[in-house]
Amino acid sequence: MKLDLLYEIDVPKPWGDEEHPVAQRREERRRYSESLEQIKRADSLGFDTVWCVEHHFREGRSHMPASEVVLGALSQCTQNIRLGFGVTLTPHEFIHPARVAEKVATVDLLSNGRAEWGIGRSTPMEQSAFGVDPATSKHQMLAAAKSIAGMWREEYYSENSEYLNFPPRMITPKPWQDPHPPCWMAVTSDSSAAVAGENGLGMLAMSILNPLEKVAELVASYRAAHRNCNPLTDVINSNAAVYTLVCCVEDRADLEKYRVWDGLSWWYTSVIDFQLKWEWNNISEADRLAYVPFYRDYVAGTFNVRDFDDQDMIIVGTPDECAAKLKRYKAAGLDKALCYHPGPLGHRCVMRSLELLGRHVIPQLGDTTQPALVTAASQKG
Repeated sequence: MKLDLLYEIDVPKPWGDEEHPVAQRREERRRYSESLEQIKRADSLGFDTVWCVEHHFREGRSHMPASEVVLGALSQCTQNIRLGFGVTLTPHEFIHPARVAEKVATVDLLSNGRAEWGIGRSTPMEQSAFGVDPATSKHQMLAAAKSIAGMWREEYYSENSEYLNFPPRMITPKPWQDPHPPCWMAVTSDSSAAVAGENGLGMLAMSILNPLEKVAELVASYRAAHRNCNPLTDVINSNAAVYTLVCCVEDRADLEKYRVWDGLSWWYTSVIDFQLKWEWNNISEADRLAYVPFYRDYVAGTFNVRDFDDQDMIIVGTPDECAAKLKRYKAAGLDKALCYHPGPLGHRCVMRSLELLGRHVIPQLGDTTQPALVTAASQKG
């Protein structure tokens, strides 16, 4: 099993006593600087991939709308760690497929072939701002991914389809990796896990709101669908990954010393605050049900993030405790765990967590070989 990192570049409020734009800029500068320092250190500690999100208009969380810029910078100050788009928002109203092809290929070229490419379609708040139709967003996402693979494959690419009318043009640059970086899809349910599997894409899921038993069900749905996949792109990716909140400490007393529980609680409360402010009336009944227990405890003032730790929904503790939890993730069929240190955890705390994970946890995960990537052409052959 491989250990990755996930970065959203959280900038938690309050931002200070200064005038709002001044305080916001100061905090964003600090958070970007600290994140780059952390990732550069992780590069030497054996972490496999760092995934950078694309989110827009988030307040306090996810101040990273231009992941290609961050990944481009990382391509020049890291040597080993792979650079993941986690994910590009690919429905056409967000961005033209040619622009996705250009920016992913550029990062791959600058990093000598270290790019990983994820696709997703975001949530109602971002979709509505860009005019994305939620009803067609999943189909658009898949159609765009197919177009992007074609743009990398062909010298001159053209398309006249439901979502794209594109004249013959040469897309430059082409990726370093041949035929292109492996593609992953963000999944939140058994049905979307099956879609990723059917299309020969890697699976990017989360355990933060799902017990490990539910994650295992997602993996099973994914594996079953993947067995007879019809590859959407030119690379078949059979890896299953999950992201979760993580903090590794030398001694459990450090959880109190560094206010780790408060930092982890912030992530959950920021999620529900966001849902209530922007999306509660626009999300599906199934998605609402996923939040109901958490929302009920939140309103009652009885929410305790330690309960999530008990259910292995987050990975917190000493190196041996974190390794034991990660081995349970591996037993659930996962190839990768994406470690997310939420914003309120201080820079010193995160740097120490990275050291402990790299020096004491990664070696305990055993064989870090992932399922091999194959080209769609070789499978057909």
